[in-house]
Amino acid sequence: MAADGCSFSLGLPCVFSPKSRQYLALFSQDGRLRIWNTDSKILHQEYVPSAHLSATCTCIAWGPCRMAKEGPLRKKRKSEAGHVEEQVDLLALGTVVGSIIIYSTVKGALHCTLDGGHSGGVNCVQWHPEDGLLYSGSDDTHIVEWDLRTGKTCCKWKADRASVTSLCVSPDGKLLLSAGHTIKMWDLKTKELYRKFTGHSTAVTTLRFATTRPPDSNGLYFLSGAAHDRLISVWQVQEDGNDKNSVVSFTLTDEPQHIDLFTSNSKEEAVRLAVVCKDGQLHLFEHFLNGPCKKPLSPSCTVQMSGVEDSPMPIPLLAAALTTDTRSLLLAYGNYLQPVMERVEVNTAERHVCLTRDVHTTISLSMEATVSKVKTPVVNAKSKVLVPGLPGHQAPVKASLGSEKRKKGTDTKEMSIEERLGEIDLSLEKGGVKGAPSLQTDNFAVLLVQGLESKDANILNNVFQTRKDILIKKTVSRLPIPAVLPLVEEITKRMQGHPYTAVLMVRWLKAVLMQHTSYLSSLPDLVSQLGVLYHMIESRVKMFHKLTKLHGKLYLLMTQVVKGDSGNTDVDHKAKLVYEEESSDEDKASGDEGLPDEDSDNWEEDGIEDETMEDEEDKEEPEEVMRMESKANGDSVMKTRARRSDAQRKPI
Repeated sequence: MAADGCSFSLGLPCVFSPKSRQYLALFSQDGRLRIWNTDSKILHQEYVPSAHLSATCTCIAWGPCRMAKEGPLRKKRKSEAGHVEEQVDLLALGTVVGSIIIYSTVKGALHCTLDGGHSGGVNCVQWHPEDGLLYSGSDDTHIVEWDLRTGKTCCKWKADRASVTSLCVSPDGKLLLSAGHTIKMWDLKTKELYRKFTGHSTAVTTLRFATTRPPDSNGLYFLSGAAHDRLISVWQVQEDGNDKNSVVSFTLTDEPQHIDLFTSNSKEEAVRLAVVCKDGQLHLFEHFLNGPCKKPLSPSCTVQMSGVEDSPMPIPLLAAALTTDTRSLLLAYGNYLQPVMERVEVNTAERHVCLTRDVHTTISLSMEATVSKVKTPVVNAKSKVLVPGLPGHQAPVKASLGSEKRKKGTDTKEMSIEERLGEIDLSLEKGGVKGAPSLQTDNFAVLLVQGLESKDANILNNVFQTRKDILIKKTVSRLPIPAVLPLVEEITKRMQGHPYTAVLMVRWLKAVLMQHTSYLSSLPDLVSQLGVLYHMIESRVKMFHKLTKLHGKLYLLMTQVVKGDSGNTDVDHKAKLVYEEESSDEDKASGDEGLPDEDSDNWEEDGIEDETMEDEEDKEEPEEVMRMESKANGDSVMKTRARRSDAQRKPI
């Protein structure tokens, strides 16, 4: 039996109705609930919540099939009494403001609104299979049990330290699985914790029971999937309580976005599983759950869809549903505003299956099938147009002024984008009066958007070549929100190129982060969008430390080389001025000790004669010699020593 689903993922909620799979309910980007008929492929119902802009839908869950009351009941014959069919009716919608909307597909209107149970946003809703109860998990870490007959809460209890992101009720209605990061199993009768499991490192987004066996037989299994996790883990509820770790893992190409399965009622029956990943691929698994398996299991078949163009583009799958026939699948693909539903036959014996579809033709056919109340008249050359006035009056219709202007100006050629770029003045100084609004930034913003949409390298190069921070800041601030992510991707691609281009791109990246930080932080897949840019910046910052060390060493070497080259020039080492104090008696004595002694007995006489001779010679020296002594004391000292030696050599 296929599991009745609740959709909670980083994408938009999307889920098939239980059992017959007759309807597909999904929320689009404009906040509208759309219910599509999978048999006729047309829009069955559309509902716009009163607060669809402020209270965005976060999760959807179909209620169990029941007897729906349509208008006044009439008495039925005995032959009709045994052929009453149950049909899907109620649809639960969780919102970010903590309220839950119950929508009736039979009435095509709002059934009721459940308020006052949560103080945070509702992350998941799950129906009880029989008792008309609804369970909801929220960011306020609590689980609330609602009674749909009264519209009030029956019970509320704290489930985890973190947000409750996923719920699942067992097929017999006795157990409830809840998960944040850890997975807990609750007894719905006593509201007590029954078992606790390890869980995942990130928030659990999907919980499903895989078997319908009782928990005391070691045959109860359930599976879980988490955000940013490429594995589906299978857990076994054992009697001894040693069940904290998963027993089986299924490998995926990306995090799970939509899961559908057929439960196993016995050990001889395999579990069939269909998982639609965030990258748009469908993985099919089939496995007998009879104990642990060490190695992760690969999908038995992978289904992809692509277009029929010369260079085909992948078509993302939104949801998939299994049928009783193992070869048949119900697929929903395309976009959320206009999805395409199709039942396909897939050869599961092949490991990889690629289906080609012309999505544009399919969408155009479905659009033509819808009923339109606007009639376009068929006008030919023979038809006549009557204008307001007297009955029967006919007059030709005058062409509008715009058409006359176009006819007059048919000879003039429209300027190309290259000519427009050539006429744009890139300087702000020629812009006119200060403080007046600059049309230049508007032109730059328009050109930048055109270049990003058309991926024209010439337009982008002309825009990115500007170096003025004010112009860059104003251009980025005037960009529309949908053009921010393509601009970041283009900047990331250009920063990986030449360093000169990277210097220019850093200015644009700084302006984008300053102007659109709030928008970027609100993106759910911000990590994947800016991952390449973050790793590139991190690698360059690591290299910057080494480059600064190398720059310092090279700077020291160059300064030493320059000093070495400047040291080769001839330098005059002669002193400009030398000052020396007059010699004392000790200096004279020390100078006399160096003289040769001819006779030690005549020492005193020689000393007296020397003094007398020096006095006489000093008197006879001219004034010019004295002037020379003042100018060069070094020469005078040498001359006095020479005179002393001559005086000693003269005979007495």
